[in-house]
Amino acid sequence: MDIPDYDKALYYTLWGQWDDLLVLMVRTKDDMLSKKIELFLHAYHYAPDQKSILESHDDLLYYLEHAMKSVPAAVMEV
Repeated sequence: MDIPDYDKALYYTLWGQWDDLLVLMVRTKDDMLSKKIELFLHAYHYAPDQKSILESHDDLLYYLEHAMKSVPAAVMEV
């Protein structure tokens, strides 16, 4: 797990920086993070209703929150 990727994803998601989020999706080595970002960006651009976009956005935020909580303390110190 790479904490800076989660921090960046959270920042980009909260501030609506979708271009930077797309770049992070491509560059991260975390497959789950990449997939969650991909699902959100796809919903943002192609979803027919706002409910789908909000659900995808919330799923991404919940994943980021969960992933950042479950990181061992040794990784956080480095």
